[in-house]
Amino acid sequence: MSWFSRIIALIVFMMSSLFSVEQAMASLAGDLQDGQHVLLMRHADAPGYGDPAGYVLSQCSTQRNLDDYGKKQSRVIGNWLSNQGLQNAQVFSSPWCRCLDTATLLNKGPVKIEPALGSFFDNMSLEKKQTKELEALIKNILSQQSKKPTIFVTHHVNIQAFTGKVVGVGDMVLVKVNKNGEYLSHVMYPSPTP
Repeated sequence: MSWFSRIIALIVFMMSSLFSVEQAMASLAGDLQDGQHVLLMRHADAPGYGDPAGYVLSQCSTQRNLDDYGKKQSRVIGNWLSNQGLQNAQVFSSPWCRCLDTATLLNKGPVKIEPALGSFFDNMSLEKKQTKELEALIKNILSQQSKKPTIFVTHHVNIQAFTGKVVGVGDMVLVKVNKNGEYLSHVMYPSPTP
């Protein structure tokens, strides 16, 4: 194969790859309006691991929180979602402050606190119970047949329990569910870099 043929082949490959990425991005907004998908997102960057001993859910100062980078990351994700065609959404958040702050900074609409999205990192025996509660929440929301996209801001343990996928801070998982809100499949969207 000549160098010219190789360059043409490379250009064709790059163009088809770019088209595939654009197609995937365009489908995000459409999928979130079809009544079969939700977007699960891990909160943005909050340095540390777990929460300090004796933390209190109603007191943000006792928890692990977003730092400046995490706040910037949340805004960048919100802008990225806008560029995918998501201007407004139903936004639900874990009661933890790092999730609430992430959800608010996305700027996609009012944020509703949802206990089913709360972390069970401190008590892994709650995994099955809480995953069932998440399924029931999804079933309830999608049964309302709203065309408004649904975003859940939660924790890595919740996303891993529901999808089997390990995610980094700010990563998003588009999840296809059945009529009972149970997991069928997913597509990963890594967090855009601030």
